[in-house]
Amino acid sequence: MKIAYRQEDIIAAVSTPAGSGGIGIVRISGEGAVELADRIFVGKCPLVKKPSHTISYGHIKDGETVIDEVLVSVMRAPHTYTKEDIVEINCHGGGYVTHRVLETVLKYGARSAEAGEFTKRAFLNGRIDLTQAEAVIDLISSPTEYAREMAVGQLEGRLKRKVKQMRSEVIDMIASLEAVIDYPEYDVEEESKQSIRKKSETLLAQMEELLSSAAQGKILKEGIKTVILGKPNVGKSSLLNFLLEEERAIVTDIPGTTRDTVEETVNLHGIAVKLVDTAGIRETADQVEKIGVERSKAHAKDADLLLLLLDSSKELEEEDREIFPLLEGKKSVVLLNKTDLPAKLDLAQVKKEIPGASIVLPVSIQKGEGMESFLQALKDLFFDGEITPQKTMLQNTRQKDALQKAKDATCHLLETLQMDLPEDFLSMDLQEISEALGEITGDAASDEIIDRIFTKFCLGK
Repeated sequence: MKIAYRQEDIIAAVSTPAGSGGIGIVRISGEGAVELADRIFVGKCPLVKKPSHTISYGHIKDGETVIDEVLVSVMRAPHTYTKEDIVEINCHGGGYVTHRVLETVLKYGARSAEAGEFTKRAFLNGRIDLTQAEAVIDLISSPTEYAREMAVGQLEGRLKRKVKQMRSEVIDMIASLEAVIDYPEYDVEEESKQSIRKKSETLLAQMEELLSSAAQGKILKEGIKTVILGKPNVGKSSLLNFLLEEERAIVTDIPGTTRDTVEETVNLHGIAVKLVDTAGIRETADQVEKIGVERSKAHAKDADLLLLLLDSSKELEEEDREIFPLLEGKKSVVLLNKTDLPAKLDLAQVKKEIPGASIVLPVSIQKGEGMESFLQALKDLFFDGEITPQKTMLQNTRQKDALQKAKDATCHLLETLQMDLPEDFLSMDLQEISEALGEITGDAASDEIIDRIFTKFCLGK
């Protein structure tokens, strides 16, 4: 059974990664945090007499035992991360000494913070909303510069402001409608409905635009899962090694060298690309290779992008054609590799044989030719040729699902207006829109959703 902790508790945790380092930080938050720290800190001046946002030199002691030489930061509410008093003890970064300091803090009255509890308190105390809290996780785990830019924008409240503006308009419509319901003697019903219809149509367009950003936001945050396909010995492993700029996969002239998938993530011009080098797809009697082929096909079904390699120095074979159906309905790039050799395969033929291919490009992986065109092709496929992490985007599935609920309710509201149903029905639709938008920012989110979000955090954040 989960223990019900009180928000009034003083909490503490190590906020730096495990292991040895120059500095380890023990963070304390809550009313009385400064007084608690003062009981174990020995310096020239008591911490309780220090102004906010100052650093003091001294020692942490447990009774008469000196634990470590430290610098202690005192930050007083409400101008802190949690809007509570915060003390950060900067000690030496050895794994044992940092946890010995934490043990002393816990001994003198704090309790261990749960994962993400500092950020949760920032949310509960009104410093940030749920979209900003989620942006904290995204910023910490940013795989690229574009992902970092998007997370910073969300942390600054870009999505929060947009959603709150939409919800404010819905609340204004509710207020207008309630006036009609409460004062039926005034003949404003038709004017109110016309206004609600116009505002709802504008609101619906804004929701659709924001929903369209979800795919880009997901890719900037998580990367493009790219599966490299092709028959044996067309250069799949060579492409992986070229993009990684290291010899990650074994490359030989022997078909079937790669028997299992090899997965790596690479930063290509600011885009995180999760590369999966697969076993060459072909009919084989080798049981191990056969398992590899089946795994290749399974990865292809889940991919964001399929990257098919063909040998331009050879004519198309049946083994090539067996792969073509995997590209149907998928974003795909077909690379005609080995263009440094005499050509037996051309673009026109490939485009005719694979009409579903998104882009077909000639390359020579061995010489690095055509790779810039490949990178531009990725941008064309997923970002319309331009990456704009500065615009307002949805960050995750939770936000997308909540906004989809708001959109569905808005569509239902417009249908209700079309059928000229009574005001009570309009009010129900508007309330549903308001609640769905409130789920995004946390204004109407359940405790279960809030708890689920913060369990994804690390300790000390």
